[in-house]
Amino acid sequence: MDAEGAWRVGQLRRAAAAALIGTAIEFYDFFIYGTAAALVFGVVFFPGLGAVGALLAAFSVYAVAFLARPLGAVVFGHFGDRVGRKATLVVSLLLMGLATAAVGLLPGFAAWGWWAPAVLVVLRVCQGVGLGGEWGGAALLIAENAPAARRGRYGGFLQLGPTIGFVLANGVFLALQLGLGERAFRAWGWRVPFLASFALVAVGLFVRLRIEESPLFRAMERTEERGEKGRTGSGCRCWRWCGSTGVRWWRVGARSPVGYALFYLTTTYSLAYATSGLGVASTLVLAMLLVGAVGMAGTVWLSAERSDRWGRRRTLRWATGLAAGWALVLFPLLESVSRPLMFVALAGAMVVLGCMFGPVAAFLPELFPTRVRYTGAALTYNLGGVVGGALTPLVATRLMAAYGTAQPVGWYLAGLGVLALGCLRLLPETTGAELGAVDGGRRRAPLWGADPAA
Repeated sequence: MDAEGAWRVGQLRRAAAAALIGTAIEFYDFFIYGTAAALVFGVVFFPGLGAVGALLAAFSVYAVAFLARPLGAVVFGHFGDRVGRKATLVVSLLLMGLATAAVGLLPGFAAWGWWAPAVLVVLRVCQGVGLGGEWGGAALLIAENAPAARRGRYGGFLQLGPTIGFVLANGVFLALQLGLGERAFRAWGWRVPFLASFALVAVGLFVRLRIEESPLFRAMERTEERGEKGRTGSGCRCWRWCGSTGVRWWRVGARSPVGYALFYLTTTYSLAYATSGLGVASTLVLAMLLVGAVGMAGTVWLSAERSDRWGRRRTLRWATGLAAGWALVLFPLLESVSRPLMFVALAGAMVVLGCMFGPVAAFLPELFPTRVRYTGAALTYNLGGVVGGALTPLVATRLMAAYGTAQPVGWYLAGLGVLALGCLRLLPETTGAELGAVDGGRRRAPLWGADPAA
């Protein structure tokens, strides 16, 4: 390997490490709210509303962040496409980390009255905006450095970040519940995972400040300085690009809700439903989810790597079909209240989720040209969270209250899966596409991907 090849390999490894660590930290920050909402936030911030009312209120604030994520995708995507990926990712990490730590310092309803949930909403919005800008930029760090033939494999590093964040979040809550006991945990122990964000952000900043800017972004800047292409400073071009190919843009966005829905039904709603509705100990459910997350990590890596051989779209179609099918058995297995069957339900859902998540970090960046890739990838990824992540726990709670069983929730989830399959059928195959700065990648590339803007 020559000197340039060695430099590229080193840059790719640093970018993959920075993306993995930063994304794991940000998703840890994001996930601990969901766990706390399912376990304690109804009592801490919404007392007096009744069990269902408090849970709905906690999940409503939970949903606010998903509504804010597309806004974060647009704002951070604009600046990421204009000033660079690295600086934007540093700001998103700071915003998420400080907002999360502030939740740990926030007094409850007993001390501040309605000001407490009001401030909680503001902090949750900040979390959503920060995460909205995180994933797209991290995906680009890897995709724009990785060789075309192995872009899916390296994208798998990024997709392990949410899994690691989930394991950290639930592991911390499980350890605190077992170590402190229920009374101390509800009184103050739930704040510890949020306050730990101060230390995690410091680690993330140390890693991200040491990486270099994406070579494709630097090449695009050089091209535009020569006057060969229009300036990104004239405004975000994603809207104009989407104006000409808006049909594909919405197909990409409509593909995402089923993954979000299955994930948050499994990790958040199922936790609340099993503990409050089925009488199962929260520590047992958390332990099942943690074991399932190990399986999820394995299938994330497997599907990401295989997408380089099988194709992104083909891999995602198979995984989405599995998700639609599993949706129909998830809640019947849970409602059996049999410990082995409940484990199969939760662990199986996590394994299927890994198959769905693996190829996405390569697939979405391959659909957009360099000058709008941050905005395009981030926005399409986060739009699915509005339906799949924000609305699904609320819909599930309402369906459960109306029918007395969670089985209709499975049909709702299966319907999202059928919609996603239809959208995937209409999207192009992008495996091996060249991430050029001009045409968004419809040509095939050599191993390290020639850059037409260089």
